[in-house]
Amino acid sequence: MQRILIVEDSATMRSLLASTLEELEQPVKVIEAANGFEALRVLPREQVDLVITDINMPEINGLELVSFVKGNDQYRDTPLIIVSTEGSDKDREKGMQLGADAYVVKPFEPEALREIAGELLTRSAEAK
Repeated sequence: MQRILIVEDSATMRSLLASTLEELEQPVKVIEAANGFEALRVLPREQVDLVITDINMPEINGLELVSFVKGNDQYRDTPLIIVSTEGSDKDREKGMQLGADAYVVKPFEPEALREIAGELLTRSAEAK
């Protein structure tokens, strides 16, 4: 069973993301973190196959989290999706430059997020 870490400060959005991802074709376990700081505590304890993060969060924001994950040898190959209301080309470019594998703007179509997540999980499983 593959594991997805959702990093989002809004409990409602975490719940929406979790329910969307639980409908993937492959079975997944969703792990939740309310901000980047919590995510940094979860990562060493849980082997995750995909990280989905918001940008605007307290303590450690999503871009800082992306930078940490992609700059760390242990997590570098973990696929990462940014899901954010920040939808400008500049924001998207910044996220992708830091190493995000995909950038989804809120509000999003659940099917689109499932498709991207499914592709990244499949790629992650094949790489192992």
